[in-house]
Amino acid sequence: MGKNIYVGSLPFDYTEDQLHELFAKEGAVQKTQLIRDRDTGMSRGFGFVEMASDDEAKAAIAKLNGLRIGDRQITVNEARPRADRNEAGAGRGRGSFSGARRGGRRW
Repeated sequence: MGKNIYVGSLPFDYTEDQLHELFAKEGAVQKTQLIRDRDTGMSRGFGFVEMASDDEAKAAIAKLNGLRIGDRQITVNEARPRADRNEAGAGRGRGSFSGARRGGRRW
């Protein structure tokens, strides 16, 4: 399994192909993913790249972190593992009335 890299502060018009090409210069890219807004489909300005080996990933991070693309300076670092959605923070701020289901006060 490869090493997952976070890439932030990308220009909003940057494509997944461009992201792949940028990292392919540093080693074998297994997968690229730009994160898009669920409603509009527009880029959210960040994504992930999976490199084939830890050494290639470290080299890419060292070389590309801080690189200027257009008028933006990108952030490149090792991606943190994705938090389990069932753990802390899940459901916060959703305006749920779950208290009524548990015998809480009903309005």
